[in-house]
Amino acid sequence: MPKLMGIDIPGKKRIEYSLRSIYGIGLSRAQAIVKQANVDPNKRADNLTGEDITKITNILQKGYVLEGDLRREVSQNVRRLMSIGCYRGLRHRKGLPVRGQRTHTNARTRKGPRKTVGVVRGTARAAATSERAVRSAPAAAAKPSMKT
Repeated sequence: MPKLMGIDIPGKKRIEYSLRSIYGIGLSRAQAIVKQANVDPNKRADNLTGEDITKITNILQKGYVLEGDLRREVSQNVRRLMSIGCYRGLRHRKGLPVRGQRTHTNARTRKGPRKTVGVVRGTARAAATSERAVRSAPAAAAKPSMKT
């Protein structure tokens, strides 16, 4: 497994696809990097020479914000949106979809698992009412009685 900028990239894949394991590099960016470094795109990551790895690393360091810096930048942007109180920031704060998706149905990724709200019926209702009565009874018993 070759290392680029401290990140292990999969060695069995073509270089275009193994570069995608770095946060901030997608397919089109990976293709541009390989083309700019003059590396054969069909070459596997394991078969890269030291010179190829150096070329790719230099290109990544000069022209792109990646990994930790990119994550930090994104989180700062989200924090800024929340602090100024704009609509997108409020949606982030509430944990709802930010980009206009519907929430009546779907949106389970942002909202989390369903919290079913049901109606209490029959014996369950009777048990709940008697439980409430038992809870309030000790409070009434604690009051001193005034028998004369």
